Order: sequence, then C-alpha cells, then structure tokens
Amino acid sequence: MEEVTNRNLKAVTVIIRAADAIKEVIKSDAATNGMNPTEFSVLELLYHQGRQPIQSIGKKVLIASSSITYVIDKLETKNYVRRSEFPEDRRVTFAELTVEGQALMERIWPGHEEKVNGLFKGLDTKETEAIISDLKKVGYQAMKG
Repeated sequence: MEEVTNRNLKAVTVIIRAADAIKEVIKSDAATNGMNPTEFSVLELLYHQGRQPIQSIGKKVLIASSSITYVIDKLETKNYVRRSEFPEDRRVTFAELTVEGQALMERIWPGHEEKVNGLFKGLDTKETEAIISDLKKVGYQAMKG
C-alpha cells in the first residue's frame, strides 16, 4: 500500500510542477505581448468563439466573475475589446474583439499555438490523448472530494 501511496504523491508533485511550468510559458508569452495570462485567455476565447456575454466569459476562462469587469476594462483601454448591448435584454452586455484585437490575435496566435505544441513535442497523439483522459479522471475524483 505504501508503494501506491508514494507513487500517487509523486504523481501529484509531477502534475503540479508541470502545470506551474506550463503556466510560466503562457505567462511569458502573454507578457511579450503586453498582457497578463488572464487578458490573453479572454482574447483567446473571443478570437475562437466570437462575441460573448461578459457574464459567461469568467466561467469559460476560469476567473472570478468579480474580476471579469476589470479585465474587460483593461482590454477595452488597450482597444482590443469593445462592449456591446443586447437589444432584447439590456441586462446583458457582450464583449467582442475590435479590429485591433482581431489583428493582434491573428498576428500572435500562430506563435502561441506553436509554443504550446512544443510543450508536447516528445509525445505522440495517443500519449497526449491518454494524458487528457487520465487527468480528467484525476480531476473528477478531486472534485468529488
């Protein structure tokens, strides 16, 4: 039993270290473009999924709903994002990329994607799929408590 426990503890350490290293790559990449990772993740969401209700952006990019207004404000100041109203329900406000935001993402996305792909350079498709599947299982167990 102790061997299994030690292996599981080692797995947790490896997962955390890998996640921290990946976060640093993303943080560094975002910083080279004058952003923090949260701003970058919002731009990435809008770039790939288009106009989004501000209320739902926080859930999709895993940031607190109380922080999303601040992030949108910063991106608006940089002229990467604009707010737009939803005529059918004035309580809903959307965020969407501006022309400048779209151009920025078209310029930086290929390099970012290449960096992320490089993180998995030593793995084949099956290995990457196994990581995804296995980490989903671990995450599910962690959420169950």
